Amino acid sequence: MRSGSPPDTFDPTRDPNPHLAFGRGAHFCIGAPLARLEGRVALNILLDRFPNLRSDPDRPPRFLPSLSMTGVRELPLLF
Repeated sequence: MRSGSPPDTFDPTRDPNPHLAFGRGAHFCIGAPLARLEGRVALNILLDRFPNLRSDPDRPPRFLPSLSMTGVRELPLLF
């Protein structure tokens, strides 16, 4: 099922999610499972510690100016 969200929108339910964050095929990152686990643990700790954490609706995220890679330069949050 497709979520229909634009590619520059954070959508954790996007399915399928054919990103290339960890490479593909023979070039797939050997550390990908560990990186995913670390991210999951870190986000759970962050959200447990700050249960009201949310993005600031008055200050949208600023992205890095790159044609080859997407990244967030600034993500204003409210506690």
